[in-house]
Amino acid sequence: MPPVFERPFPALTPAQRYHFEVFGYVVVPGVLSHDECETIKSALQQLKRDLRARPKGYQPSPSEPYFLIDKPHHVFMATIREADPVIAAYAAHPRLVGMAEEVIGGEARMVELNAHINSRNPDDKFEANPKFDLHLGMDVPYGTHTKNGLFHCSFVKTLTNLTELGPDDGGTVVIAGSHKLDIPHDDMIACAYADRSLIHQVIAPAGSTLLFAETLMHATGRIKSDRERAIIVCGYGTRQFPYWDGGDLSPEFKAQIPEHLQTLFYGKAHWTRAPKYRTLVEPVDPRKFTLGDAWQPKKAKAAKAKKKK
Repeated sequence: MPPVFERPFPALTPAQRYHFEVFGYVVVPGVLSHDECETIKSALQQLKRDLRARPKGYQPSPSEPYFLIDKPHHVFMATIREADPVIAAYAAHPRLVGMAEEVIGGEARMVELNAHINSRNPDDKFEANPKFDLHLGMDVPYGTHTKNGLFHCSFVKTLTNLTELGPDDGGTVVIAGSHKLDIPHDDMIACAYADRSLIHQVIAPAGSTLLFAETLMHATGRIKSDRERAIIVCGYGTRQFPYWDGGDLSPEFKAQIPEHLQTLFYGKAHWTRAPKYRTLVEPVDPRKFTLGDAWQPKKAKAAKAKKKK
């Protein structure tokens, strides 16, 4: 039998799914272990050093990572899928893919993979009522639908904080409930600033994942503490979506992708989107998944099989 990509369904508890339904996001604790967070964080710090060590004027190939932002207090690294095996493993984590597919309502394709490492901006004035760079990546009429009474969005993100996020650590802020509203964005933002209780901020232990619909207004929070914030973000769309985070995969990386992850990394140009839906009261799939359960590069598998012989 060909290998199967095992991932949970439903991936959220009924309470988590209800929270997502009402607010457009949910924070799921314990998706990554402490050791997994440290492993990914170490890979991101090495990537930051490697990017900064490039010679002046270096032009990365379409498949190589690069800085979207490179400041002393904030680096934003994009197209990081090939930078380290643990980063590819994050995108293929069965729990994360299962969470994304539950919101999409069908099979998912990874469409972007990036990371932020940031700390307090020394120039911040920390006014009492700050403004945020609120934005979204999908409009409600085009990107959403309802099934079994539940909201679905064809573009979602999993944002996992690799460090502790307290009230002053710059956790993501969102306008709660904005994921369902087809109204002018400026009007929503004005309402949120008039009543700040509409703005929710992520406060969560390391290893927690923020799952949100890209129709939800969101932004990076303001860092007031002296702690560094590190997050890794994967965007998932329906399997017909194009990949837009950089160019094509390199031949070397393509050769490593396991057979059961072909759709996740390549998508599928076909009329069906492999629909899959839950009801609110269905219990969560209780299986435990770890970082390396799905991402097993072909070369590594072949070496392991050879060693067994």
